[in-house]
Amino acid sequence: MTQGNAETADAGASGLLKIERADRVLTVGLNRPAKRNALNDGIILEIGECFASLPEDIGAVVIHGIGDHFSSGLDLSELTEHDATGGLLHSQMWHRVFDRIQYSRVPVIAALKGAVIGGGLELACSAHIRVAEPSTYFALPEGQRGIFVGGGGSVRLPRLIGVARMMDMMLTGRVYSAT
Repeated sequence: MTQGNAETADAGASGLLKIERADRVLTVGLNRPAKRNALNDGIILEIGECFASLPEDIGAVVIHGIGDHFSSGLDLSELTEHDATGGLLHSQMWHRVFDRIQYSRVPVIAALKGAVIGGGLELACSAHIRVAEPSTYFALPEGQRGIFVGGGGSVRLPRLIGVARMMDMMLTGRVYSAT
């Protein structure tokens, strides 16, 4: 749909992302509001495809969550058991996608609100700039669930907030507010 200089399109047939364009700015909306924009393989792969095929004339990308939350992280209802090789391959897929964001040829801004948890926090960390509403809260519950940060968060997050604070978040499950 075109409205003046704005265009709207759903990425892929799944509708997991809502992509809009206004002039040279592309907005990428995580479109699973009923699940607080929980991340699954489908949405991760669509984000990767979006960044792999950015139009040449795009000057910036804004990633945001549709609804009240940016992302509650990994969709645990879709989590499957992996053997060591499968787990490594799954983690590498997330790394590749988040690397595409981090090393994008254009600035990437994460517009944060509500839950920014686990994989959602890892996604936010891959952006160049993060802007948070007062409703935003951050957490890394992986340590308490016996899983590890698989999308590069153990490298990206300490660069932003320091190793001690990241370890505190992981080991205690402490939640930090944006305010």
